[in-house]
Amino acid sequence: MSAFSAVEVIATKRDGAVLSDEMITWVLDAYRRGEVADEQMSALLMAIFFNGLSAAELATWTDQMIASGERLDLTGLSRPTVDKHSTGGVGDKISLILAPLVAACGAAVPQLSGRGLGYTGGTLDKLESIPGWRANLSGDEIRQQLESVGAVICAAGAGLVPVDAKLYSLRDVTATVESIPLIASSIMSKKIAEGTGALVLDVKVGRGAFIKDVERARELARTMVGLGAAHGVATVAKLSAMDAPLGRAVGNALEVAESVEVLRGAGPSDVRALTLELATIMVELAGLGVDPAAKLDDGSAHEVYRRMIRAQGGNPDAALPLAKVSELVMAPRAGYVRDVDARAVGIAAWRLGAGRTRKEDPVSFAAGVTCLVAQGDVVEDGQPLFELHADDDSHLELGRDAIAGAVVIGDEADVEVPTDLGLIRG
Repeated sequence: MSAFSAVEVIATKRDGAVLSDEMITWVLDAYRRGEVADEQMSALLMAIFFNGLSAAELATWTDQMIASGERLDLTGLSRPTVDKHSTGGVGDKISLILAPLVAACGAAVPQLSGRGLGYTGGTLDKLESIPGWRANLSGDEIRQQLESVGAVICAAGAGLVPVDAKLYSLRDVTATVESIPLIASSIMSKKIAEGTGALVLDVKVGRGAFIKDVERARELARTMVGLGAAHGVATVAKLSAMDAPLGRAVGNALEVAESVEVLRGAGPSDVRALTLELATIMVELAGLGVDPAAKLDDGSAHEVYRRMIRAQGGNPDAALPLAKVSELVMAPRAGYVRDVDARAVGIAAWRLGAGRTRKEDPVSFAAGVTCLVAQGDVVEDGQPLFELHADDDSHLELGRDAIAGAVVIGDEADVEVPTDLGLIRG
């Protein structure tokens, strides 16, 4: 005989009451075992979407998500552990640079990453454009690579927070993804289960981000920082604007190439600046007195990147996939670039083939968008604004349609919008 019924739990939250610890423990475990149906969990998720979770409910919900699977044991490493998670944005390839950079500073960086869905790219999709590179590692392989190389970027194993995978898929098809307690518990349960000692959260806000409103982004950041602190993980959140694409490259292989540029001391200034800001916080949390800029400029981070790629079967010297067709998008008039819409660029990259609609869909490694201008630039009539990359003409046409209107050109320069929206510490 079950302690509760799914209907009882749903009705409790539907009516705005507080779920007991026992209710939360039972419903998540029963859902994991298949005793609570998808339609019942969908109803509960919608009730949470509208009525939220109290701090106590959220703590228990997160605890039980962690308890649904394995935990990665990183004790015994000779390096302090610190990780970073981004809520995702257009052109956000920071992890590819940041993990080897912080490892070059003396930390162990266990980046358990995901794949892209919709117009925000996934770190694993980007790295899989490198010939031979593999995403799936065992727990022993992760620990060995952290000790020998200092950085690993890989997929979370199926045994890590398995109930989250079921819940995430359900949230995606029931319009409940945007719930702050559900986002926070999903992110933090996986980060806590991976065993890192410290964590930096890059919370994106704006048109090209998952969250558009600054106050909601702050609420999410505060919630995640609180969950980290409650589990003994030193956590800091940085809020950064995502109204314009990050860097120039948007698309899997294109972003890998741009990341290597930054690791070699070149590349877009905004990518380098954000990488160093996040690296400085991570190094501080790890208790290391090292200047990340020095490790980026002397080639140390690039060497760790190459070792990290090789350790996972990849060839860092191999040619990256190239698009079969490409096309330039020209400026319709002369003037100042007042705006480059990250969401429009992201959707264009997605339509070109760089993203997926469903998790099981394939992606094109070569497809994407190269942004040739940024806010504040002066352009001439007919000057190239973007270069579109695709595997065939039909995808190229889709990308062309999606990127129309992504750039606003005016007669006067726009006031620059700040990209750093502050830090939240526990």
